[in-house]
Amino acid sequence: MFVLLNDEFVNRNECLIDIEDRANQFGDGVYEVIRVYDGEFFLLHDHLKRLIYSLEEAKINYDIHHHNLADQLQKLVEMNNFKDGGIYLQISRGASPRSHPFPKHTQPTLIAYPIPVTRPLESQEKGIEAILHEDLRWLRCDIKSLNLLGNVMAKQSALDAGAKEAILYRDYNHVTEGSSTNVFIVKDGVVKTHPANHYILNGITRLYLFYLAELLNIPIVEEVYSIEELKNADEVFISSTTSEVISVIKIDDVQINNGKPGPIAQKFLQAFFKHKNIKHLSK
Repeated sequence: MFVLLNDEFVNRNECLIDIEDRANQFGDGVYEVIRVYDGEFFLLHDHLKRLIYSLEEAKINYDIHHHNLADQLQKLVEMNNFKDGGIYLQISRGASPRSHPFPKHTQPTLIAYPIPVTRPLESQEKGIEAILHEDLRWLRCDIKSLNLLGNVMAKQSALDAGAKEAILYRDYNHVTEGSSTNVFIVKDGVVKTHPANHYILNGITRLYLFYLAELLNIPIVEEVYSIEELKNADEVFISSTTSEVISVIKIDDVQINNGKPGPIAQKFLQAFFKHKNIKHLSK
């Protein structure tokens, strides 16, 4: 496997990172996972736009255009003859003697490499179960940072309970998102999802569903909703780069839509690949 390390392509066993890289000691960095279908990136422009946002918000001085990152990632796909899966990339603030303040003279460290991702066809066909879990993460979830311990612990709680996802809430009246997904509810034909603010990550697949909703004439609104609304929804579904669209058919002990994937989620899923050649969702 070839790995992109800063501006060089190296074999995986040659990808050496300093032990004092701030990604290791502080989670001081940001990342993206970009889907590849049939050798082509899906919504690369939008992922890189979000990467720029995360870098700016984290005050990491890395210019993706100066480094020709889009071209480098395309070359990475070609060098690995990579047809289907994901490209993981992260940019840390760089290596420096351990100290909390930003180092003054360090260079950011970039790593990118292919990861195996397969379509979750069984989950899409049958739906999944989820649990409710208190959202104990920091309040800058809009930054796609390497600080994922809260997400990891919530996801593991779901798996320990025999479920696939944890749906997070700040209080009874404030459901936010999943541990690694965005969450949507449907009531009376209207789709509702949390506003894109600092409480959630503005998922690229989330944005793609807004694009599809307009094409499909499905009403969709950004609005905070409660646990009661979640449990009484006609449908619940999640989205992410790796999940695409998956219905949630049970939350804790409450069955959703009689334990079957809902029709609106299925409409999104059926339309998902009809428009996947779109180059970008925003300027």
